[in-house]
Amino acid sequence: MKPIRLVTGFLTVGVWTLLSRIMGFVRDILIAAFLGAGPVAEAFLIAFALPNMFRRFFAEGAFNMAFVPMFSKKVEGGDDALGFARDAFAGLATVLIVFTGLALLIMPWLVVAMAGGFIGDERFDLAVLYGRIAFPYILFISLAALLSGVLNAVGRFVAAAAAPVLLNVLFIGAMTLAVHMGWNVGDALVWTVPVAGLAQLALVWVAAKRAGYHLRPRRPRLTPELKRLAIIAAPAALAGGVVQVNLLIGRQVASFFDGAIAWLSYADRLYQLPLGVVGIAVGVVLLPDLSRRLRADDTEGGAHAFNRAAEFSLALTIPAAVALVVIPVPLVSVLFERGAFGPDDTASTALAVAVYGLGLPAFVMQKTLQPLYFAREDTRRPFYYAVVSMVVNAAIAIGLAPFIGYIAAAFGTTLAGWAMVWLLWRGSRGMGVAALLDMRFKRRLLRIILAALLMGGLLWVAVLAIGPWLGVPTLRYAALALIVGIGIAGYFGLGHLLGAFRLAEFKSAMRRG
Repeated sequence: MKPIRLVTGFLTVGVWTLLSRIMGFVRDILIAAFLGAGPVAEAFLIAFALPNMFRRFFAEGAFNMAFVPMFSKKVEGGDDALGFARDAFAGLATVLIVFTGLALLIMPWLVVAMAGGFIGDERFDLAVLYGRIAFPYILFISLAALLSGVLNAVGRFVAAAAAPVLLNVLFIGAMTLAVHMGWNVGDALVWTVPVAGLAQLALVWVAAKRAGYHLRPRRPRLTPELKRLAIIAAPAALAGGVVQVNLLIGRQVASFFDGAIAWLSYADRLYQLPLGVVGIAVGVVLLPDLSRRLRADDTEGGAHAFNRAAEFSLALTIPAAVALVVIPVPLVSVLFERGAFGPDDTASTALAVAVYGLGLPAFVMQKTLQPLYFAREDTRRPFYYAVVSMVVNAAIAIGLAPFIGYIAAAFGTTLAGWAMVWLLWRGSRGMGVAALLDMRFKRRLLRIILAALLMGGLLWVAVLAIGPWLGVPTLRYAALALIVGIGIAGYFGLGHLLGAFRLAEFKSAMRRG
């Protein structure tokens, strides 16, 4: 994949992910307005987190990180890529059907594992009920993730990147219909979860069929290649389990503080916007590209691809992190404060946004560094690093919770993210790719940081000048849009003048996209 095509791939996935995240904002704005940070909201958020937690364990995590490099190499080498994909599809479906049935039986224990603070109040029974309704989502979305891996490996990014938009569109439609018809909003949300999963699976299944990969249901069989896939995936599965333990730690800490699960969830939505648009886009495009280059022994091309991916990631992530730290209260108040979501909720959520903002570059760099390992089918070392990261997270979140409350969970997540990046970077130095950071990257990184800090100062001044308008119902959206627009224009203008990047590079890639 040529450098310009690589950036075009980043932008293609990024634009669709941006649309999904924007729709996700609308979804969460409506949830905040209708349910606030109350028991129904927290029960739904835990129920929806359950299949998503295991989805990352089975699909985007362990399975796809092992599957995509193997599949990409088969495509590059002209091997039976279709047969391999069909066997993997059948095997994953079989495992997930059994796992889903088991999870439905032990749902109360899963809720305890996610949110022990719910025991003894109305949130527990509601979370168990909602969890049983929502959990089959894991079957549909995990199979959709495998199909997305197939599409990404052959350079077709649109359908896989567009699929998450369906989820949020259906959520928004369900809440709107529920309010109009007088139905329970929480019930409408949770019943939409499995329906949305089926819709996402249908979308990518049709796209894969059109790309020449018709993955029909078939009887599972344990081939030598699937055995190898399982061996490679096992450490990644353990690493995925460690990552989920990190999430569990945060939710457990939050569950003992009323409203904290909702505050952290809404804050998560804000920092996930740049993380999804940049980090996930880069990871999705970079992994199959590095896998192909390694098969062709193109170390120099791999180094160039890694440098451009890291440069692109940080050019968009560092200013986003600065913005989240500098103006969290205006962002949260305008986006979420209405209906059942009050000023106290805004203050608590904004604090979490700022703490997550400090870790945003680390979360994105993980997505850039991990493909260096997965492209080599090395899933062991990321597992060891994830264990260390888990220990850091637990020590901070649990140790500080008695002193600083729910925000300890956010600090644990952020510092664990930086620990993971340091370990990934340290371990990659002998690979011949990460060690070849070119002068262009080193030179531009310092200028990107300077441009982002100057933009932060510009945002602070803009909030002082425009801030009073943020409290006027008819002007608040326009005022926030103006502040954000000033920040974006200021950053790109300053970055261009300082030589942090060339605007023509982004324009050229977007035209090609």
